[in-house]
Amino acid sequence: MSDKTLAIVAPCYNEQEMLPTSIPVLLQTLDTLINADKVSPASRLYFVDDGSRDNTWQQLADASKAHPGRIVAIRLSRNKGHQNALLAGLASTSEDMVVSIDADLQDDPVNIEKMVDAYHNGSEVVYGVRAARDTDTKFKRLTAEGYYHVMKKLGVDLVFNHADFRLMSRRALNALLEYPESQLFLRGMVREVGFASSVVEYDRQSRAAGESKYPLRKMLSLAWHGISSFSTAPLRAITLLGITASALSLMTLLWVLATRLLTDNAIPGWTSILLPLLFIGSVQLLSLGVIGEYLAKLYTEIKKRPRYHISERLSNQADEH
Repeated sequence: MSDKTLAIVAPCYNEQEMLPTSIPVLLQTLDTLINADKVSPASRLYFVDDGSRDNTWQQLADASKAHPGRIVAIRLSRNKGHQNALLAGLASTSEDMVVSIDADLQDDPVNIEKMVDAYHNGSEVVYGVRAARDTDTKFKRLTAEGYYHVMKKLGVDLVFNHADFRLMSRRALNALLEYPESQLFLRGMVREVGFASSVVEYDRQSRAAGESKYPLRKMLSLAWHGISSFSTAPLRAITLLGITASALSLMTLLWVLATRLLTDNAIPGWTSILLPLLFIGSVQLLSLGVIGEYLAKLYTEIKKRPRYHISERLSNQADEH
């Protein structure tokens, strides 16, 4: 029987409709792996309640009591966002390999067995990659795939169509936990860790219950965090924009002078004042906005505030391994 332990970490936010389905499915996934001698019977599930406002915590607490030693329920003191909740769960584990998966189970847990097989074959990081985006709307598919292409152009190393469904070895996870930044973009940070990696392709499922907790606003915020955390291209673009604006302004100035000196068509004062003013003003505002975003990131990082606080942890097991 394998002596390698597995932890499955699932962050949860207002998932009371989904948990009655996801808890049994993930327990069954563990049992399948244990019975196949691929992981140790000491393997566990970790659920992290990210400050839910519904009955999520009570369900997790009940599940921990009903399955002592198999389910660890962790409750954050307040909502800190998906990435922080996921990191809180990862940091709470002690197992040999750790799989992260969303509680909605749209990333099919059946594929965890393939990840474990890849781990036993030498991979320390196994990325779950969507084979297709057939379940997405056309808008989401175009924007999501477009985002990965943009990130690649900006020099950011990401696995195409990979989110946060992955397996990490204990060594790889310990390396990830050394990263101190508070503005988390885990799918980029994991790539920075390195180590031997492989990919498991899968088909994403439709959500069985409840609603998505990642609306467009949050997806755009995460996308910008990824760009500003791993690329300085926007700052360099400001320099290019400044050069372009100076060149255009010079050409506009020459045109204004030529119109004024060589023709009688010039309206005194209007062209020479309004056009350069509007153009330069818009470029300056855009530049200040981008610089402000990076300064805000520095402001957040330099305070070094804790990324989360755990208010409760239930495992109902006297001896934590």
